[in-house]
Amino acid sequence: MNKIFVVGIGPGEYEQMTLKAIRALEGSDVIIGYTVYVDLVKEHFAGKEFMTTPMTKEVDRCVLAFEEAMKGRVVSMICSGDAGVYGMAGLMYEVGERYPDVELEIVPGVTAALGGAAVLGAPLIHDFCLISLSDLLTPWDKIEARLLAAAKADLVVCLYNPSSKKRRDYLMKACDLMLECKSPDTVCGIVGNIAREGEYASVMTLKELRDTRVDMFTTVFVGNSQTRQIGGKMVTPRGYRGV
Repeated sequence: MNKIFVVGIGPGEYEQMTLKAIRALEGSDVIIGYTVYVDLVKEHFAGKEFMTTPMTKEVDRCVLAFEEAMKGRVVSMICSGDAGVYGMAGLMYEVGERYPDVELEIVPGVTAALGGAAVLGAPLIHDFCLISLSDLLTPWDKIEARLLAAAKADLVVCLYNPSSKKRRDYLMKACDLMLECKSPDTVCGIVGNIAREGEYASVMTLKELRDTRVDMFTTVFVGNSQTRQIGGKMVTPRGYRGV
């Protein structure tokens, strides 16, 4: 059976990859991914063949992986964070319907929500949700509905893809929606370049977050009504008694 590993490589640094992910890449003949992600792992897997496709060429990347696997090669398709969280796992299964002789194995990784939460403190201890602000594949009206529902439910909200050159005001729009249900003083945090060179983090209020500049490499955390700062860290209590 021909084999493809779909591997989540974590947020950036080699040390945050799982041992299973490392073994999958070490056992592969070819490693395929978006150019930025391949650059993150190249130095640690010398001697492997690397293939890349640019952003928006995800389907082509999947086809490339299956075509290489059909040659009898062991292939790893890599994704940042976790392959099943805004990654390539779903698309690989869809494209894979045309390649019944290729076996897929999904290898989980540390997604940005978890990597960023560790930097900020403990913002995700209680119920939370992930919402991407990118409307490339999801209509903005659906994103709005999800933001409002999460805010009304008092969930901690982790935002992926909060801004880009074409979407500079999307985080501001998201904050305005959540301010309909959340206090302006809600504790929030941002982490940029998680586990990569230039990592930075900041804790602030929702009102301050509204006017904060971010980019595609920033992960945003909006607390619930119980989230607070402890020693400069963002912490959402789980509700243990007697504390």
